Amino acid sequence: MNNRIRIMTEIAIIAALAVLLNAIKVYEAPFGGSVSLVMVPIFLLAFRRGIVPAIIAGALTGTIKIILGAYIVHPVQFLLDYPVAFALLGFAGIVKINKNLSLKQKSIYLTIGIIFASSLRLLSHFVSGVIWFGQYAPENMNVYLYSLLYNLYYLVPEMIISIIVSIFIINKIPNFFIREDN
Repeated sequence: MNNRIRIMTEIAIIAALAVLLNAIKVYEAPFGGSVSLVMVPIFLLAFRRGIVPAIIAGALTGTIKIILGAYIVHPVQFLLDYPVAFALLGFAGIVKINKNLSLKQKSIYLTIGIIFASSLRLLSHFVSGVIWFGQYAPENMNVYLYSLLYNLYYLVPEMIISIIVSIFIINKIPNFFIREDN
């Protein structure tokens, strides 16, 4: 199979798996946001194939989430909360895992990449929250603090779960995350 077709197939499978895992909620916040394993497949692709395929898979995941039901108040908000937020997860691929690294080093690299990309997703949701959902902030609470705390409330647990699952996978299949030349 041609490498380009293989990558396109992986992107489609990863997006489908992410959407499926998003449906299995560990926790759902009362006004939006939830904890699931949605980010894990995108991270796997980012480490395995690099930034660009993972960005495409993330944007596709966010787009499918819109089709399946999304809370939309403005076109820019829906972009920030769905395709952009999930596309930013692809930046975990900025970290390249080398086969010569120890298992501990690979786990550290995974963790760094996941924290970096999760922080980018947080930034996207944070901006959306400040601009379009600030009216939900409790009285006398700074809108920036409200948006930050609200989004941290579900993104930090989701990030931690993603790190744990990814480290589990790398311990079971150490070469899975070794980037193949695209």
